[in-house]
Order: sequence, then structure tokens, then C-alpha cells
Amino acid sequence: MAEAIKKEKIIQFTFGLDEPEMEDSERLKFAKKMLSELRNLDEVEKVDRAEDLNPEAGSKPGFATLIGIVTAQVSFNNITEFLGFLGDRLQDKQIKGSIKVGDNEVEFEVKSCQELAEFEQTALNLIAAMEGGSSV
Repeated sequence: MAEAIKKEKIIQFTFGLDEPEMEDSERLKFAKKMLSELRNLDEVEKVDRAEDLNPEAGSKPGFATLIGIVTAQVSFNNITEFLGFLGDRLQDKQIKGSIKVGDNEVEFEVKSCQELAEFEQTALNLIAAMEGGSSV
């Protein structure tokens, strides 16, 4: 399994703004803007709204998404550019999300552009550990 992960080297980032006072309409606007921008970014393999893995009873399966949350698949080689893009677009805003490599997932939270820049090395180390390799 580790060989398949290393061969693909696709990292899944799921993230959104962590601002409780935001209205759902503002979250939706954020997600639409990010989707549009990320779809035009060469470093991103695939991007979409994040699916709700625990939808409410009565919801149609496959149609439940989380408001304001985006999932982007990024190749390992493009992580630096991707996180730089996020830092430029989300300057000093609280971001909450997760990184997923294969079946392993780690949550993160950053509160500023500086913390996002510092998070990059942590993310690279986490990814290397999840792949079963040594830290980067």
C-alpha cells in the first residue's frame, strides 16, 4: 500500500475558513471563489466541494456537501506552491482542515499567514511519516 501512495504522491487537503461568525452565504461565496481559482491552478490535480460523510437523515446520498469547505488534491511536488497560494488568498484568516494521504488523515488549524508558512514543513514531515519514509 505504501508503494501505491508513493507512486501517486497525491495529497488531499480539505479546508475552510474557521470563523464562527460567518453566515452560510459568506461561506458559500468563499467556497465558490476558491473553487474557481483552484481549478485554474496548474498545481491542483482536482478540486471540489467537500462531501458530508455524515449527512442528515433524509438527505440524498452523493449530494450532501459541507458549506464553505473545499477539497483539493495536490501532487506532493506542488505542496509548497499550493500552500503559498492559500497564504496569498487567505492572509491572516483562520483556516481549519485536514491532510489525507491514503487512509491516514491529520487535522490542522492555522490562524495567520505566518502559521501557514510554518505549517508547510510540518505538513511535509507528516506526509513523509504517513508514507512510511523518514522526515523531509
